[in-house]
Amino acid sequence: MANEAQPCPCDIGHKIEYGGMGHEVQVQHIKAYVTKPSTDTGKAVVIIQDIFGWQLPNTRYMADMIAGNGYIAIVPDFFVGQEPWDPSRDWSTFPEWLKTRDARKINKEVEVVLKYLKQQCHAQKIGVVGFCWGGVAVHHVMMKYPEFRAGVSIYGIVKDSEDVHSLKNPTLFIFAENDAVIPLEQVRIGTIHVKSQNKTWPEVRAVTIRQHYFS
Repeated sequence: MANEAQPCPCDIGHKIEYGGMGHEVQVQHIKAYVTKPSTDTGKAVVIIQDIFGWQLPNTRYMADMIAGNGYIAIVPDFFVGQEPWDPSRDWSTFPEWLKTRDARKINKEVEVVLKYLKQQCHAQKIGVVGFCWGGVAVHHVMMKYPEFRAGVSIYGIVKDSEDVHSLKNPTLFIFAENDAVIPLEQVRIGTIHVKSQNKTWPEVRAVTIRQHYFS
């Protein structure tokens, strides 16, 4: 469910000044920001970036908040060294930029991160959350990897096809009320399809905010 004529309305919002409480690590061929709770709980959350990249301070702040609630939090560079979107760029070039950063072609990176969390961090329960581009990625991994016990897709475009409703585990989709890319009527129709095809009955919620942006 998407308005393909306008592929992303992302507003970076208020970019905070934040250094982070975690540290950067090299996980095979990708870099990642990792932050851990004060005590080992055996639980982890993968945070998938939006188009503004894994080093955005807002994302790291959110990772630290998740860690403060007892989870190992990891923000991998799913662009694998490619430059994130610069909001000062001409938006007419965005579709071409996006072609080289397909949120549904991240299996190699996902598998590397899962292996790291299981073997190096001893995580036994793993969840995933993603924003915008990362929301699309969450939808993809929740259909493919049962290792993710739960997922949260925030503002992720859902393309309408036969296989998009086959989720492995409970998934929460959050959409903006005023989103030119994902109209609420399409969300309503998608909700019906998802609930009819999944025993997990994922929840779909439309939140009332002004626009699709990083909060």
